[in-house]
Amino acid sequence: MTVAHIKPSRTLQRLGARLRGAAGKAIADYQMISAGDRVMVCLSGGKDSYALLDVLLSLQRSAPVDFELLAVNLDQKQPGFPADVLPRYLDGVGVPYRIIEQDTYGVVRRIVPEGRTLCGLCSRLRRGALYRFASVHGISKIALGHHRDDIVETLFLNLFFGGRLKAMAPKLLSDDGRHIVIRPLAYVAEADIARYARGRRFPLIPCKLCGSQDNLQRRAVKQMLADWERAFPGRTESIFSAIRNLEPAHLADPRHFDFAALEGRRVAVMTEGEEIDLAEELAALPALG
Repeated sequence: MTVAHIKPSRTLQRLGARLRGAAGKAIADYQMISAGDRVMVCLSGGKDSYALLDVLLSLQRSAPVDFELLAVNLDQKQPGFPADVLPRYLDGVGVPYRIIEQDTYGVVRRIVPEGRTLCGLCSRLRRGALYRFASVHGISKIALGHHRDDIVETLFLNLFFGGRLKAMAPKLLSDDGRHIVIRPLAYVAEADIARYARGRRFPLIPCKLCGSQDNLQRRAVKQMLADWERAFPGRTESIFSAIRNLEPAHLADPRHFDFAALEGRRVAVMTEGEEIDLAEELAALPALG
């Protein structure tokens, strides 16, 4: 019996329903998928991308619009990469897929000095390969497995190390203007994905085959958020809620709020309203002390 055909427990069914509900809400809120879309699901072999594909396959069966899914994995020719794992899994779930073979590992090893993390250049090369595939094969949406915690971590990475109030958008247009990237798991907590992946027994492929170290800054931010969550449960969700509820007038970026126009608005209000008697206003204030 394949992993795809293992009967889930009642607890796992409820967890799956919660993931599908959160993903469905994100898809609706940001209009991620439309009728006739050809959605490329980027599958790395990690828990997040497995959960993304699983959820989208389930939603595809019940969605009010028809859309197509294509799972795509980039084989980067890392030493020890188990090339048979993903094809066997994808054959088992019956989803169309393509494996792209490109030796980005060799390129990164030649360019990045010994001892430096490989992740930055590797990520750019991987993104370029996937974008090229999308352009050639009529892909209308590129789905990535980033979740709520990734988005919050990115907010603090940019805040602490980049001097920018910026996170990951649930839906975005690529820099070249040719691709729409979506993150259907934007509302899903990483802990729920990890539990779901264990319950579904996804055949995970480790992401450290290249031997590269973790991004130390991201690791520090992840640990900070984990400590906060233990001390103050619900804080990560509250921070994510803040990302979705901006008040540009209470920040300080003149590109996103017309501070100069406040003068004109103030004059208009004062000329239309009645004259204020300062003595009466002070008398109406509650006594101090």
